[in-house]
Amino acid sequence: MELLAVLGWALLLPAALGQGCPPPCSCRSLSPSRGLRSVPPLPRRARGLLLHNNSLASIPAGTLDSLRHLRHLQLGDNPWHCDCRILYLRLWLQDFSAPALAQLRCASPAHLRSKALAQLAGSDLGACSRPPPPLLGLAGPFLCAEKLSISSSVSGAACHQNH
Repeated sequence: MELLAVLGWALLLPAALGQGCPPPCSCRSLSPSRGLRSVPPLPRRARGLLLHNNSLASIPAGTLDSLRHLRHLQLGDNPWHCDCRILYLRLWLQDFSAPALAQLRCASPAHLRSKALAQLAGSDLGACSRPPPPLLGLAGPFLCAEKLSISSSVSGAACHQNH
């Protein structure tokens, strides 16, 4: 019985001393209009990200993947460069927030200026170069060819049985 009383006081003591749960933290260093050209490391538990009106042209693949608690995002008014590197952001925003994606526009290249990221087609981005995938899961140097032909031949006697 005495042990329960001691445990009860131990649980109440921090609240009595004014040391209850801490309030949710708020990071203000990533506010708009700071001239950011790249996204700095982000806290995984971030709930809001205000990166509008900066100088971001792209966001590297994987940058936003760990932000599982993110609820609010503003990325508008950045000079987005719409080439292959914008695909990560476009696909990530399709899953996260269609309205956030709808407000983003390309600033460059010139032929895509003012075009909505949501409206980009693969042909708009030109050829995105990627290394060829490994063959059969094997690693190592391979020679690749544009055309591949395989031929085979069978020789021998053919037999047919009549019924």
